[in-house]
Amino acid sequence: MSAEPSAWRSDMVSLTNGGFVMQVREVMTPRSQASYLDMDASIREVAEKMQQDGSGFEPLVQGDKIAGTVTDRDIAVRAVAEGKSPDDKVSSIATTSVLYTFEDKDVKDVLQNMREQKVQRLVVLNNASDKDFTGILSLGDIANRCEDDEAAKGIVGCCKHYH
Repeated sequence: MSAEPSAWRSDMVSLTNGGFVMQVREVMTPRSQASYLDMDASIREVAEKMQQDGSGFEPLVQGDKIAGTVTDRDIAVRAVAEGKSPDDKVSSIATTSVLYTFEDKDVKDVLQNMREQKVQRLVVLNNASDKDFTGILSLGDIANRCEDDEAAKGIVGCCKHYH
C-alpha cells in the first residue's frame, strides 16, 4: 500500500497534513464568480452585499485589481461611530493597504503573519508575478479545516489582541 499524501484525505487535517506542508489553497475560501463592488460604491451597498452574502469582509476593486477591503467592523467603527452617511463612498472607510498572501504559502507561516499583522482575514493571490485574486483566507477557514494543537494555538494567538 502506498503512503502517498494524496491517498489520505479528510475534512479535518493537521497544518502539516501528515508531514507535508498545508498550503493556503487547501483551506482558503475560493473567489466566487460574483462581481465585486468598486471603491465608489456606497457604504450602504457594501453593507447590503455583506448581508446578502452572509459575510463580514468585502474586497473592493478598481478595474480588475483589488484596491481596498472593508469589514463589518469598519462599518461600525469608521462609519457609524464617525457619523458618516450610509450614502457616503465606501472608500472613505476602506482599508487601502491590502494585506495578502499567495496560494502556495505554508498555512503555519501565514497564520504567524496574521498574528503579527493583527488581522483575521487575508486576500489570496495566485502568485507573485500575476497577483490574480483567487480567494480569501480567514481564521475561520483555518479553524474549520485544521485539527491539531499547533493550529489551535496559532488561531488563539491571532485573536488575543481583540478585547
